[in-house]
Amino acid sequence: MAKSLRSKWRRKCRAVKRERYGAKELARLKKTLGIDENTTQQDVEMSDITEIATVTDAQKIRESVKPEGENPQEGVMEVEGKRIYNKRTMKDQYGNYPVWMNKRKIVKHKKGRGKNAKATAKQSKRLTRRQKKNAQSK
Repeated sequence: MAKSLRSKWRRKCRAVKRERYGAKELARLKKTLGIDENTTQQDVEMSDITEIATVTDAQKIRESVKPEGENPQEGVMEVEGKRIYNKRTMKDQYGNYPVWMNKRKIVKHKKGRGKNAKATAKQSKRLTRRQKKNAQSK
């Protein structure tokens, strides 16, 4: 299916584009890094990089971050009206399904939950003669 003349032609054109854009991109990258092909010196001094960014170790970052136990109010944000959904029933604390859930999915979910409840419920059926006999002998 992908061997038609049209797709071969398109593939060829994309390869040409990749080549052309790749050269442009490489030139732009060299320009931003300050590397000039005309000069013999390929190594560029990066002394002014300290003005742009600061380099820190992971250990310094860990030390600067306070443990969560010290001030619990700092990291936790209280949100009024936040809904808490039950994973099994998919309902929130008010008994509503999520907004993104469409009607068909809700109906399907309710039907599945009913089957699950029947399977897990303890069945109260009558005892057979053998079971009665075993119960009396014990």
